[in-house]
Amino acid sequence: MSDPKALNIAVITVSDTRTDANDKSGDVLVQKLTQAGHQLHSKVIIKDDVYQLRATVSAYIADSAINAILLTGGTGFTARDNTYVALTPLLEKDIDGFGELFRQLSYEEIGSSTIQSRAFAGLTNETILFCLPGSPGACATGWDKIIAEQLDSTHTPCNFADKLWP
Repeated sequence: MSDPKALNIAVITVSDTRTDANDKSGDVLVQKLTQAGHQLHSKVIIKDDVYQLRATVSAYIADSAINAILLTGGTGFTARDNTYVALTPLLEKDIDGFGELFRQLSYEEIGSSTIQSRAFAGLTNETILFCLPGSPGACATGWDKIIAEQLDSTHTPCNFADKLWP
């Protein structure tokens, strides 16, 4: 079996209140991806605004150096939870199974409250987006139980790594 191919991954925290000093969810994702041997392209915090979020993610999608974007926050149902609304129009292909599996796994941890998560993923311009809730626990669950294997080029029987290069 070959060595895993390192991906270049951006982390985006979607929040009106988080700062670099208290962004525990973004920090979890950075720690997990670097421990897995991937490269951190950048880590940013963006206000939960449809147009700011869409503009930033669009620029990342257009950047051929970025293979994956991990987002945390803005996936709930409050008036300021705009990640789903902002980003689903940018996707060429939805990965429906990600949200379904995430909520199943999350149910084991937080019970029926998991239905308030609009976690989702998709592919566009040879870039994969994984959008997770804004809690450190949700980020750890998403990475440890789904994302890590799907971004591992050696994971069988299949993974998404081979879909991230032209």
